[in-house]
This record gives sequence, structure tokens and C-alpha cells, in this order.
Amino acid sequence: RPIGGIIAGHYGDRIGRKPMLVLTLTVMGIATMLIGFLPTYAQVGMLAPILLTTLRFIQGLAYGGEWGGAILMVVEYAPKDKRGFWGSIPQAAVPFGFLLATAVLSLSISISGDQFLVWGWRIPFILSILPVLVGLYIRLKIDETPEFQKIREQSASAKAPLVEALSLYWRQILLATGVFVLVSGPYYIIISFMLSYGTGTLGVPRDVMLTGVLIASAVQIFACVGFAALSDKVGRRPVLFGGGIFMLIYAYPLFWLVNTGEPMIIWGALSLGLFAFGALYGPIAAFFAELFASNVRYTAASLGYQVGQIFGGGIAPFVSTALLAMTGGAYWPVPAYMMVLTVIGLLSIW
Repeated sequence: RPIGGIIAGHYGDRIGRKPMLVLTLTVMGIATMLIGFLPTYAQVGMLAPILLTTLRFIQGLAYGGEWGGAILMVVEYAPKDKRGFWGSIPQAAVPFGFLLATAVLSLSISISGDQFLVWGWRIPFILSILPVLVGLYIRLKIDETPEFQKIREQSASAKAPLVEALSLYWRQILLATGVFVLVSGPYYIIISFMLSYGTGTLGVPRDVMLTGVLIASAVQIFACVGFAALSDKVGRRPVLFGGGIFMLIYAYPLFWLVNTGEPMIIWGALSLGLFAFGALYGPIAAFFAELFASNVRYTAASLGYQVGQIFGGGIAPFVSTALLAMTGGAYWPVPAYMMVLTVIGLLSIW
């Protein structure tokens, strides 16, 4: 993902946001669809997992370049006093996409039944080309952002965006990385680790845990937009800092509530967690965009986001699972780990 961010950022800052948005969506769409047509291990042996891993790497490259272009296309079009609100729309699309993907997955399970592991799993991957085509149609109709057009008219584009970003904005990139460690780490603990913890350690039925994550994701959509709009009124940092303080305080209560095993309490606990997460994820698009000059903004914002994603959400489920194993199933190190990630983010925001 960081490599994708660097590549797309370079050309996004050199030739424009729009071409990179079209390219990353096309690459992601083709790679995802091709997963649905992969041969099985029984058919081609070790070539099957090699092909799958290759397509996953290609997806990572596309996703790494996608975020920066998407948020800049919105933020650079938006009025300055509405950047938070409009920047939150691509952010809110993430949990909406999660809900949509889960719905299609559930539909494919119901259609294929016992044959899901044979051929039913392929349906969501193949159908993913449909929203890609819709997205491409929309992106091809959008003009380049006014800010980049101004850069082009003034011949002010960076010759080496990565070099200029690292030399001029290394401190902001490091701090943006630290902020996103907080944004992504607790999120992946809630939506990913909690599923395995609830079902494997607590013995809660998987559909109960999954329903909780779905409800919480629906809550997150509105929280992202609401808190981002608030950041237009009171500033990005106060909203981000408030969300971080809540996550710091809520780390242990989250686990206490989930540990009850009661479905309604679990759903409420996860929903409250992702509601607070909206205060972090919603304003982050405008916050990151406003940290950097427009001629290196694509590269710098993508770098902070994607590197922070690795050290936050990328490793959080693995670290949490390892901590749980080390203590023989005792949960207490995991919320402590959440608090460490939160403190790193709070210091970076400060």
C-alpha cells in the first residue's frame, strides 16, 4: 500500500488527481474480479496461491494510491469552510462498502448453500466489477480539481514529489503517520479481532458478533459525516483529540461489555466504539489534505495514511491475537495495547 501511495502520489502531483483515480479504480476492479476466476489448488497446485497473492499485492498497490486521490478530488473542490463535511463522504463510503460487501456475501451464501466453498465464494468477486464500472463512469465525467489546474497553469508542479515532500514536510508526514496509527489500530481491533475473540474465546455465536459489527458500521457512517461537519465549526484537532480521549478511556470498558456475552450489550458496545471512531475517521481527510502544499499533497497525504495503516490497523489484529495467546486467553493486554496506540495518536495530534 505505501508503494502504491508513492507511485500514484508521484503522478497525481505531476499530471493530476483524475488520471490516478481512474487508473487505481481500474486496477483494483480487474484484480478483484480476476480473484473470482482463479483456478483451484487441485487444478494447478502451488500456482493457485501464488496467483492469489499476486492479485492481493496488485490490490494493495491500487488501494494505496486510491485514498489520496479520492479525498483530494473532494477536498480540493469543496469550499474551505465545508472541507471537513465533504471530505467525510469518501470516508463514510468505507463502512457503507463494508455493509454492501457483507450483504452480497450473505446473498451468495444463501444462493450457493453447501456449494459456497466450491463456487459460491466467487460470486462477490465477480459482481464487484459492477460498482467499479459505475465508479469509472462517474470519475471520467469529473474535471480536474481547481487547485491542480492552478498548479498546472503556473507550472508549479513538483519535479520529484516524494523528495520534496520528505525534505519539506517530513515532520508533518511523521505526525500524520502517528495520527493514523490511532485512527486505524483500534478500528481493526473492533471490526476484525473482536470477531475472532468473541467467537473463539468467549464462545459467542458468529452471527451475533457479525451483526454487531454491521450495526456498528451503519452507526459509523453517520458519525463520520456528523463529526466531520463539526470539525468545520470548531477545528479538526479538537474533534480528533476528543475522539482519541474517548478511545483511551473506552478501551477496557469495551472489553468488559463484550465479555458479558449478551447480544444487545455487545451490539451497543461495538456501536459506541465505532461512533467514537467517526470523530477520528471523518475529519481525517480534510485534516491530512490541509497539512501539505497542493503540489506534493497527493504524495505526502498518501504516505502518512498508508504507513500509519501498516503500524496501526495492519498489524493490530495479529498483535492482539499474539497477546491473547501469550496470556492464555486473558484479554487485559489487548485494551492496554489499544491505549498505547491511542497515546501515540494523541501525542501526534497535540
